[in-house]
Amino acid sequence: MGLENIGGWEFILIILVGLFIFGPDRLPKAISDGLRMLRNVRQMARNATGDLSRELGTDIQLEDLHPKTFLRKHLLSEADEAALRKPLQGIYDDVRGVADGVKRDAQAAANSVTSPSTTPAASTPPPAQSVAPRASWDDVT
Repeated sequence: MGLENIGGWEFILIILVGLFIFGPDRLPKAISDGLRMLRNVRQMARNATGDLSRELGTDIQLEDLHPKTFLRKHLLSEADEAALRKPLQGIYDDVRGVADGVKRDAQAAANSVTSPSTTPAASTPPPAQSVAPRASWDDVT
């Protein structure tokens, strides 16, 4: 984590806001206190992940502390995760198919507006799509 996401103007604005809030006398102390606090928070996070890794007997990274990631990585097997995803996969496929159809229709409408035709065009229906069988809740349970 560094200053690579902050541009020159933004950095100058931050310095000016700091000057207005803290004043030129207290700004260096405020910056050093902020950096010291940031170092302490990072050290506490490293200590917490080290303690958890030692207690659980696995290698835990800071990103693994998010509850979803923690459950997925340490408590669920791949078969359990697949069983949890299976009921939603059919719904996802249906929504994806509808969204793709809407996108195609919108692109066709945009193309018909931008490209003038010399003859009155009879609208042609889009080609029929094969629909995959839908999974029901009975299949899952």
